[in-house]
Amino acid sequence: MTEEWIPGNKQELMDAIEREWTLLQAAASKLSEEQMTAPDEGGWSPKDNLAHLTEWMKVLVGYHLDRRPSHEVLGLSPQEVDAWDFNVINPLLFEKNRRRSAHDVLGEMRVMYDHVVERLNAMSYEDLMQPRHDADPQRRPLVLWVLGNTVEHFAEHRETIEKNLG
Repeated sequence: MTEEWIPGNKQELMDAIEREWTLLQAAASKLSEEQMTAPDEGGWSPKDNLAHLTEWMKVLVGYHLDRRPSHEVLGLSPQEVDAWDFNVINPLLFEKNRRRSAHDVLGEMRVMYDHVVERLNAMSYEDLMQPRHDADPQRRPLVLWVLGNTVEHFAEHRETIEKNLG
């Protein structure tokens, strides 16, 4: 999550999300079935990257928007997510999804993306600019978590997929 750019209005946010989503989908569509499941030097295939994005879109909706417990949203134990240590959580999510087919991962990712867009469209820009956590001394707005789990995350994993293609 970065504080470098905050959209000036809801349309800017939704345009940025759609732009990065479209670029991500274009990168994924260039992959053969074999490429989709071929691991990179870190052991993650493009399919694994896409499953990862889906999991974090679930976090965006379930944890950040709906305020449900993080372990419930992630399908992990409270102890596994207690410290929000991504070095613990991400490998667990990888294991949870690694045996799924590319077709299944892509289908769920598209459904989840549509759900994210639907939820965000139902919110006002003012709602998105409210602090995510009441106790946050910096009073960081919810939109930062939206950007971090959509625009920024899509771009990060698209770049990883594209790098491994060429």
